Amino acid sequence: MWSPLDEYLWHTCDILADLLEGRLADRPLVTTTARLDQGDRALAVGPGQRSTWRALGDGRYQHSNVVAVGNPAFVIGSLVGSALGNSTRRRQAARDAQPRWVVEGSGAVTLTPRRLHFANSTCELDLDWKALSAIELVAPDTFQTSFISTRGQQVMTRVHTPWASLAFVVAAITAFPAHPRLLSRGWLPSDFEQRCALLGRPCRPAARLTAE
Repeated sequence: MWSPLDEYLWHTCDILADLLEGRLADRPLVTTTARLDQGDRALAVGPGQRSTWRALGDGRYQHSNVVAVGNPAFVIGSLVGSALGNSTRRRQAARDAQPRWVVEGSGAVTLTPRRLHFANSTCELDLDWKALSAIELVAPDTFQTSFISTRGQQVMTRVHTPWASLAFVVAAITAFPAHPRLLSRGWLPSDFEQRCALLGRPCRPAARLTAE
């Protein structure tokens, strides 16, 4: 069975082979709305979603102090209700203080030999491969990385895109050439080239080239 993700992976191998063999100039230009530096060019553009590992809150919550006046039943009921409300807010604040993957938004992903650009009006991302602290391909469609933000904070983010394998390999050959997944060819399913051949669509040897 040939899936949409397999199609992206086939084109990923084709792009990588041209990149590693110095033939990018022979490829058709890929249009993008991302700003490109002089000499840079888009390798691929596609849909994406950004997630960030972070907490939703800092553990603080609004504590309610109730002063009740009236008959005993009313006073007791008011105090119990206030206590229950405070308890609920305290538990919610504690849950919100625990880091988790938070979806920030969707947008267009542009990959170049130098960087990844994620276009979104509220959570734009512009990552120079050489500025990244770590990278990983956590799923065939999920590229994970960490970096130091402009505020000096360590940020861990995921970009979910069918071009995730391309993002990982370009980042690896640019800034993480000894990455185990790159050298072991673990970014490409072991039977992918065979399946391509059986379907009459030979896959260029990108995995071998990236491991050399």
